[in-house]
Amino acid sequence: MTKQKGFPKTSLLCGALGWGIAWYPYRLLEQAGIPGELTIALSYTIALLIALILFRNKVTLSAIFHPAAWILLGIHLGAGWTSTAYILGIIHGEVVRVLLLFYLAPLWTILFSRLLLQERLSQQGYLIILLSLTGASLLLWQPGGGLPLPTSYGDWMGLSSGITFALTTVLIRKGQQHSIYLKLLAMLSGAASIGFIATLITQPPFDLASLPSASWLLLLATGGLVLLLGLLVQYGMTHVPANQAIVIMLLELVAAAIAAHFLTDEFLTHRDWIGGCIIVSASLFSANVNRNQPNKHSDID
Repeated sequence: MTKQKGFPKTSLLCGALGWGIAWYPYRLLEQAGIPGELTIALSYTIALLIALILFRNKVTLSAIFHPAAWILLGIHLGAGWTSTAYILGIIHGEVVRVLLLFYLAPLWTILFSRLLLQERLSQQGYLIILLSLTGASLLLWQPGGGLPLPTSYGDWMGLSSGITFALTTVLIRKGQQHSIYLKLLAMLSGAASIGFIATLITQPPFDLASLPSASWLLLLATGGLVLLLGLLVQYGMTHVPANQAIVIMLLELVAAAIAAHFLTDEFLTHRDWIGGCIIVSASLFSANVNRNQPNKHSDID
């Protein structure tokens, strides 16, 4: 029983560590001349095709066209934007800074949990909101005054991906009538479709035939990694309360900070570190928000 209860959290832990370094292949592919939007579309399409082959006997049309199909659509769109914005932010922005803005997610998780899961807001919930807003204000504050809003493309992508990640996390918890395989396919197809749409809107035509074999191999490996990490995180999110999942996923920030230190020349200011520590503190406090909430879920897996 203990092992069964611990496995979802272990899955999230491994997924978080994996996502902490998964950004690097995308930067390598961008440096090889492949637009980030197209890289996202191709890698997630590869992951989706592999998943369809592996789980073809676990997904039926009747399961897709369920009365609660709107939850799958929400996961499709939410996870699609989360992955696209997160990766584009990492490619074009500062890794740790983008991740810190992404991990404002507990703030949004509290709000979405209240709206969709009817989870009551405790005093700790108000503290999390206060800490999150304080940390974000320090991180986004600019000399000269004005509202502390994102000023760069990477900042906006990090912030928006955190909002949709929180929404997706809550929808995954709400959609217990759907199997983890079906929700995983919704996530992968969402990122693939939004990636292709973004490519068509923002990028000129690209000749895929001109890609060297090394780039294709890296794309295939990245697609396989995306599938594995998606499955680990999906399983964990399905069985772990939303705000606890956010806290476990914080290890992604640690892994990414270490990786960025050795793989890039990026650095944060003292104010960035202080704001980041406050944001992390808000995430740690969010672990207690659902402690007294029953963790109801089906055994669909």
